[in-house]
Amino acid sequence: MDTMTMMIVGFFCFIFVYLIVRLPQKVSRVLGTSVVRLTIGLLLLFFFNVFGGYIGLHVPINLFTLGVTTVLGIFGMMSLVAIHLFIL
Repeated sequence: MDTMTMMIVGFFCFIFVYLIVRLPQKVSRVLGTSVVRLTIGLLLLFFFNVFGGYIGLHVPINLFTLGVTTVLGIFGMMSLVAIHLFIL
């Protein structure tokens, strides 16, 4: 093999090893953040339903409402309540 081919093969091997080492760290960080936000959204919906039941408000806990609350947080929860009050 000539020198150029060896350099190209070495470069791709280096990139492959780098991706194998660095990728799990980034994936675990994103997955951990997503799980935390999902848990906070679920708790927010649960406690809203517990305390909102006293005044007659109920937002069902399903995949859509959990997704909206996970992505948008408090503003998503307020949007769901507004939709429940004014549209439904």
